[in-house]
Amino acid sequence: MRPLLLLLVVSSLFAADVSKLGIRELAKPGEKVDAAQVPALAKAAYASVDSANPVYRLSDIAFLGADRKEKLDLYFPAGAARADRPAVVFIHGGGFTGGDKAEYRSASVSADLCRAGYVVVSCNYVLGPKSKEGVWPQNIKDCRDAVRWVRAHAKELGVNPDRIAVAGGSAGGYLALMVGLSDDKAGPGGDPAAKVSAKVSAVIDMYGVVNFSKHGKGDVVGATSAEQQAYLPELQCDPQDPAVLILHGTADTTVDIAQSDDMAKALRAAKVPYEYIVVAGAPHTFDLHPKGKSWKRTGVVAGTEVRSASDKPDLLAPTLDFLARTIGK
Repeated sequence: MRPLLLLLVVSSLFAADVSKLGIRELAKPGEKVDAAQVPALAKAAYASVDSANPVYRLSDIAFLGADRKEKLDLYFPAGAARADRPAVVFIHGGGFTGGDKAEYRSASVSADLCRAGYVVVSCNYVLGPKSKEGVWPQNIKDCRDAVRWVRAHAKELGVNPDRIAVAGGSAGGYLALMVGLSDDKAGPGGDPAAKVSAKVSAVIDMYGVVNFSKHGKGDVVGATSAEQQAYLPELQCDPQDPAVLILHGTADTTVDIAQSDDMAKALRAAKVPYEYIVVAGAPHTFDLHPKGKSWKRTGVVAGTEVRSASDKPDLLAPTLDFLARTIGK
């Protein structure tokens, strides 16, 4: 692969969030960094000793080619340098037509996971309605390509290419499910000629849409009835799929929780390992610290029924537990 050019731009709009979340930039605004410099920058982060336990970010990295405006943000944890850290690709929401990788939810989740030791990539993808040419299934392909980018640059990033998960919220939850459950070569947005795999070892779906018709959003324009089925994650489950964690709140008025109920049923029927956490009183668009009352977890892990509950709504601990069991830590 040719040397990677990383264009780094810090958004003034996001500056307030950086201070809240303990995110520190590894490069100055406008500074250009090539791939050969990434290990040294990461080493500086890993070697840091700071009681605030910050995370370090490289912003606006090109990963889709010079002609694409969509970029990704790369988060490195502080601590000892390693060559085999697990990684998580996070996909933002926004109804498929809006949103950004640096939105508060994306940055908050990325910072939480990074602080726990994971290298995190928060990616953008092409935005637009189903009626707009060039959007579907390019949006799915963009997210697959974010996974391919991490795997292709695993050595520079200090990542184990066999320990990658994908996660997302709302529209990003749908896209994460499509990346994880549908075929990375033959599925929507797949690339039969790709030399680097987009397969992942775990999926986190945060209140994602799993059936457009049930959500009142219509079908993908131009897709036949048979092709439309390939765009529905609940119809893509099989026993070879990676484990899935679903998070959803009972007070969600944007994406009906029945969507996640159906996804959990489909995973169970297909014998895919899964966990489903329902947060009482949580609305839409939460990070791993939702407002709410409590949560209950059901699912099947290693062939065994699991049930647990918490009298607090916070989801950081069960999410980290899921990742530790699926991609390590």
